Amino acid sequence: MQDKGKFIFVTGSARSGKSFFAEKLAVKLGGKVSYIATCVPGDEEMRIRVAQHQARRPAEWLTVEEAFDPARVIKELDQPGHVFLLDCMTLLVSNLLLRTDMPLDEEQILARISELARVSSESAATVIVVSNEVGGGIVPADSLSRSYRDILGRANQVLASYADEAYITIAGIPVELKALTKGI
Repeated sequence: MQDKGKFIFVTGSARSGKSFFAEKLAVKLGGKVSYIATCVPGDEEMRIRVAQHQARRPAEWLTVEEAFDPARVIKELDQPGHVFLLDCMTLLVSNLLLRTDMPLDEEQILARISELARVSSESAATVIVVSNEVGGGIVPADSLSRSYRDILGRANQVLASYADEAYITIAGIPVELKALTKGI
C-alpha cells in the first residue's frame, strides 16, 4: 500500500487570496508540482486572468488542463512527494453543469465531486483543491444560477469533509477551519 499524502481544501470569496495562498503552500511543500487547471477561457478577460495565474507559477510546475475529470489526472500521476494543485472547483462545477455533450444533473455532478474528494484523500501525494464560496450574497434571480450556487455549496461541503485541512481566506489571510471545529 502507498503512503498516504495529505488533502488540503482552500476556499474563500473572489479575490480573497485563496489561489495565491494555495500556490505558496505548494511551493512550501516542495517536490514536483502538477497544477490542474479547470478553466476553459471563453473570452479575452478570462484569458487575461489565466495568463496572470500562469505568470505567478514557477516554470518547473507541470500544468495539466482538465475541465471535466481531475480525479483521473491525480490517479494517473499519483506518487509520494508529488503535489497537485487543482484550481479551481468553481469552474469545474460550472463546466460539468453546462456540459452539452454529456448533460449531468446535480446528483451526478456531486457523485463526481465525491469521487474527486475520495481520490484526493487517498492519494499518496498532497492534493490542494481551491474553490470559491459563492452563497454569501443575494439569492440569484434565475434557476440556473441558484442551482449552480447550491451544487457548489454542497460540493465544498463534500470536499471539506474529506480534507485533512480546510482553509478559508479572508482579505488574504488564511484561517484553518478544521482546527477550529475539533470536538464539535
